Amino acid sequence: MAPSPLFPTTVIGSLPRPQYIKDLLACGSRTGEHDAAWQRRMDNAVRYAIGMQEHAGIDIVSDGEWRRESYVDVIGEIMTGFRWIPRETFKYHQVVTERMTPRRPGVIAEEARFLKENTDRRVKVCLPSPYLIGQRMWMPEYSSAAYPTREAFCEALVPVLRQELLAIRDVGMDLIQLDEPHLCVLVDPEVRATFADPDAEMRRSVDWLNAIVGGIEGVTLAVHLCRRNWGRRGWGAAGGYEAIWQHVKRLQVSQLMLEFSIPVAGDLTILRDLPTNVKIGLGCVDVRFPEIDTPEVIAERVEKALPHVAPDRLNLNPDCGFAPGKDHEIPLEEAYAKLKNLALAARILRDRHTRN
Repeated sequence: MAPSPLFPTTVIGSLPRPQYIKDLLACGSRTGEHDAAWQRRMDNAVRYAIGMQEHAGIDIVSDGEWRRESYVDVIGEIMTGFRWIPRETFKYHQVVTERMTPRRPGVIAEEARFLKENTDRRVKVCLPSPYLIGQRMWMPEYSSAAYPTREAFCEALVPVLRQELLAIRDVGMDLIQLDEPHLCVLVDPEVRATFADPDAEMRRSVDWLNAIVGGIEGVTLAVHLCRRNWGRRGWGAAGGYEAIWQHVKRLQVSQLMLEFSIPVAGDLTILRDLPTNVKIGLGCVDVRFPEIDTPEVIAERVEKALPHVAPDRLNLNPDCGFAPGKDHEIPLEEAYAKLKNLALAARILRDRHTRN
């Protein structure tokens, strides 16, 4: 494989799911009973998602997460103990109601293997973090009989996710990303005010992530931080990274995926405070609203980061996944146009900054 270019481009993970994919998912998850025809249709759809990124010019591709109901609910495919509970917030997520037992360990590694076999590009796959899963899928009225506290549930998730990460690594992924938006939403003082001890929340979030990744070699490990993606409704938290930064710097990963295209993301000067061995996935394309920035606008957004971080430390990506859940109503054509312009912006930047 050729060396990675300057300013490599990638997606965060998910792509919008067309109605066809939603209809396939409505038939049940992969852990249900499916005939060979169902699997063939889903495989062909995922090949389309891969090919779309390739043709857009993206350097590090995902499978669009089209096999998943959401980027969180995939834990319910790995382990038993979850059921659907109707609720207003996060209505498409499951809730833990019983002690977890293995259902299908390695299911994300199966996704990763298919992805790797169907592209010649570098490949990435995502895992939800324990803190994220705990915030979304533990409810005291349903979960406390199985796990008396949210913290106990999160701790039980750590060895499960570590084993999944190892299985993904062994498939030959180039990049494994742990998604941790619920650490990032603590940038917002209104969100922090809902916790008795927000610093303890941040500390536990990072400790659990470090327990998952500690000592693992042979793959690039990243953490993605965002302020939630609520589609056309925008974001779920506002504020620069300063409030969480001392905890972020403790993460034992070699790359941080950070959003900076939205106005509430704060000042790029904070990037100076990261160790020089940490690469940055610079969020430079918005995923929430319909406006499509030109390649030139995207390139100028990246240029604003370069006084603070060397070009060879930057990957370019959208702020977040286009569709963290299957019900996000972002048109696929819109995502494709944004990814094409991201790749064109990378070409502009390479022309400017590559030394002869």
